[in-house]
Amino acid sequence: MQLASSGGRRLRHAALAARKFVLEPGRTVTRKELSAAARDAERALRLSAPQRLVLGQLVVCWGEHQMDRLLVWPSNQRMMAATGLSERSIRNAIRALIELQVLIPRDSPNGKRYAVRDEKGTVIDAFGFDLTPLYARRSEWAATTAAQRQLKELLKRSFDEITVCRRATEEALSALAQHHPAVDRTELENRLSTLKARTPKRSRATLPAGLVEAWVEIRHLVEEAFYQASCDGTNCRHIEAENESLSETCHNGRRDDAEPAAQDALSTQLSLPALIVEACPVISDCAHPIRDAVDVVSAGRFLRASLGAHPSAWNEAVEDIGAIRAATAVIYVLQLYDNDASSGKHSIRNPGGYFRSIIRLIKSGEIDLQTELLALRRHKLARRSKVARPGSEVCYGPLRKPSAHADTLPGKRVTADSNRCLAHGL
Repeated sequence: MQLASSGGRRLRHAALAARKFVLEPGRTVTRKELSAAARDAERALRLSAPQRLVLGQLVVCWGEHQMDRLLVWPSNQRMMAATGLSERSIRNAIRALIELQVLIPRDSPNGKRYAVRDEKGTVIDAFGFDLTPLYARRSEWAATTAAQRQLKELLKRSFDEITVCRRATEEALSALAQHHPAVDRTELENRLSTLKARTPKRSRATLPAGLVEAWVEIRHLVEEAFYQASCDGTNCRHIEAENESLSETCHNGRRDDAEPAAQDALSTQLSLPALIVEACPVISDCAHPIRDAVDVVSAGRFLRASLGAHPSAWNEAVEDIGAIRAATAVIYVLQLYDNDASSGKHSIRNPGGYFRSIIRLIKSGEIDLQTELLALRRHKLARRSKVARPGSEVCYGPLRKPSAHADTLPGKRVTADSNRCLAHGL
């Protein structure tokens, strides 16, 4: 059976349920208190922009009357002028607020909104909207807002933990590929790709269950794989003592024929951090000593600004050749630039652009960083040897086929005594 419409507002369950909210006896609610409750409700219910505008305008209409209900009666024309919304948008917003049990409609016999006054002109009743549930539920809004704030902070910490684990995993995989290329990384890289695909953006309000634990687990697995590969099957750390100084390059004014081979072998056996420290004195500008690959990456990231290179140059270098090689390239270029400035030639006018060029050459295989660092180290030892033996003639660079940047190497000079330099391994 179809019932005929009475012409009034349709009865809703939410409107009936909201009637149970009442004020404390004798309670006087100010507009400021009602506005604070409205702001809490907006955050707790995550109201849309039209709903916030309509609710705010209803709160503004509260005149702090001495009644047991918070009644307001603005017309649609007034609300349209105050909010800038259309009449349809205002009706939709009011309908949504009624469903959320924020307000209760009070319809008059003729469908108009107006106040009922006594003989003295005091408002004793009104037809419009009752905002009593909005104020009566203020403790509920505050609790919901606090829970949302706590959930947001927990979500932020979870995303931060994922970011830290992702960066650490990528760095460990890069180091594993550079220092131990024989280790099979296929399974670890596949798991990393799968986790990246599962991880949502920070704008998402939730995270899949167990995602943070999965990131922590893969970080542990990759770092453990790198640690085991570095230990070479042992369970303790190797400490190699060197009894002789690397700077001792001569004996009684000359060096034996067997000494250059021993020096080159010793240089080849040096770890990357030790080789960088030996070859590039500019690394002393860093506040922390260079002991391992992590220190090398930190130093490269710190010294990048000294080259005047844009942060995008560092990011592209990390993507192209890895973080460790990119950091080594930064230190290498900075040492070349320092040597160039010390010599007075000033051949490298744009060290940032020169850094980008070096990265491209390293990526294409035209430059080997270890070879270049060994050359810088031999150059440094040769200069020390010249200071120790005044008047002797040495060459200021390795006699090899010049690379694409060889014209910018400072102090490069081949002399008539080049055969003796070759014999000495300089």
